[in-house]
This record gives sequence, structure tokens and C-alpha cells, in this order.
Amino acid sequence: MIDQIKQYLLSLQADICTQLEQVDGQATFIKDEWEKPNGAGNGLTRVLTKGSAFEQAGVNFSIVHGDNMPASATALRPELAGRNFTALGVSLVIHPNNPYAPTSHANVRFFIAEKDGEDPIWWFGGGFDLTPYYGFDEDAVFWHQTAKNACDPFGKEVYPKYKKWCDDYFYMKHRDEQRGIGGLFFDDLNEGGFDQCFAFVRSVGDSYIKAYRPIIEKRKDTPFTDHERQFQLYRRGRYVEFNLVYDRGTLFGLQTGGRTESILMSLPPLVRWEYQYEPEPNSPEAQLYVKFLKPYDWINNAKGSA
Repeated sequence: MIDQIKQYLLSLQADICTQLEQVDGQATFIKDEWEKPNGAGNGLTRVLTKGSAFEQAGVNFSIVHGDNMPASATALRPELAGRNFTALGVSLVIHPNNPYAPTSHANVRFFIAEKDGEDPIWWFGGGFDLTPYYGFDEDAVFWHQTAKNACDPFGKEVYPKYKKWCDDYFYMKHRDEQRGIGGLFFDDLNEGGFDQCFAFVRSVGDSYIKAYRPIIEKRKDTPFTDHERQFQLYRRGRYVEFNLVYDRGTLFGLQTGGRTESILMSLPPLVRWEYQYEPEPNSPEAQLYVKFLKPYDWINNAKGSA
């Protein structure tokens, strides 16, 4: 089971990195293989920096083992307390140079928690989401349609369920706004048996680059001003806030003694904050807040515009 999942995750990582290098056309991913002491885990972190299209792109594979599930994992699942665990997954965050090109995030993961004398508890999780700075209806529709296409073979109820979960998960209570336009988020997936769950995870994992590549290729060379760049850097601050305050993957990694550099590679290389910033009314920046940072049924309601 573990070897089968690991092989898929490494092939997914390799394919995504290859395609992102093709889009960038200039920079390449470095490979950083690492091991934790005492056989507690290992991984392959791949990072691209200072590219033509991407300021920083990180695609991380890791597999970790532990004697006790951390608090971030047992808060909602107290039956997991006291079990040893194995967790493996691929997680990525892509930060483009161009403010008109959105940041994207994806993750697919597998957990198994075991205890002597009891049946193992296993589950999958994952998803992908998009964070624009200057939004385009057609990009949002395409992103969500690709997400829906990944889900539909597994039931018509799957996309609406995991879209809502994504909207709920990436909500920042302290700002009362979404991190972006969402996508898919799921966790605790084991219903229907291993083969069906693994097939669904592969469908979601394979669909990420299908959703993101056409958007980044369309937007990466759009002319932009320093004003727009400064707004991008300001909005990146929200990304940092979410990852350090709310993100369960970040908290899990830090609580289990994970490799800090790999965990925090999701953070953008440049970011800024501004006290009590408010966009000018009716400006393109205000449009992001009014239209794109609220849960929305893009597939059924959006008209689509350039």
C-alpha cells in the first residue's frame, strides 16, 4: 500500500516539475534529498527560484513516521491518540512573478495510524486552490470546471461537497475573507475502499497541472506596473497569515519535528504588510475583494470575461 502510493506521488512530483519548467523556460528545479534521524522519515524537496515566470515554486515529497499523532491531527479525531503513524504526500505552492498570474497550491496525502491489537486507521486527503491578485472570470471558471471534471466520475455530489469544504477551510476568520477562489479540499477519505479512494486521489492530483498550466501560460507575460506589483506583495501577506495561523499541514509538520525548510517553502520570497490598507473604491484592486474573495458558484453563475 505505502510503496504504491509513494511511487505515484514521486511520479506526480516529477511530472509537475517538468511541466512548470517548460512554462518557465529559464529556471530549473533543484533537487534536495533529505533524511530525518533515526529512520523517522525522508523526502525530496524540489525548488525553482528566480525564473522567468516563477519567482519561487516549491514541490515537496515527504514520508514521515512517528510514535504518537500530534495535536493538530487528534483535535478532531481523539481515537487517533496514542497510535503510531506514517504520513506521506506531495505538497506544492507556486508564486509567479507577474501580479496577473495567480498563486496556486496543491496537496495529496495519505495517513495510516496503527496500534497493537487494533485495526489500522487510514485515510487520504488533498485538493488544490487558486489565489489571484487580479482576477479573471474565465480563469476562475476554467479552474473550477477542471476540478469538477476530476470529481464527476466519482459522483455528481463530490465536486459541490469538496468545493464547499475548500471555501470553508481557506476562510481567514481574522480578516473575514477567503484566501482566494478555492477549488477542492477533502480529508478523512476512506469510504468505498482503498482502490476507489486512491483512484480519486490520482484524479485530483493529475488535474492540478491541467487546471493551472493554461492559466499561467495566458497571464505570465501580461504587462504590469509597480503599483500592481506592490498590491501583489501586500496580498501575499494573507498567504503567510493563513499558512502560519491556520494551515493544518504546516502545523502538523512543525509539531512532528518535520524539516522546517521544506515545510516553510510555501511562503513567498517577498511580501509586505501595510497598516489599515484599503483599496481605492471601484479600482481593480477593490474588485478582488468584492468579487473574488467570496465563495461563489463559478461554473453555474459566471458569465466569463477576459
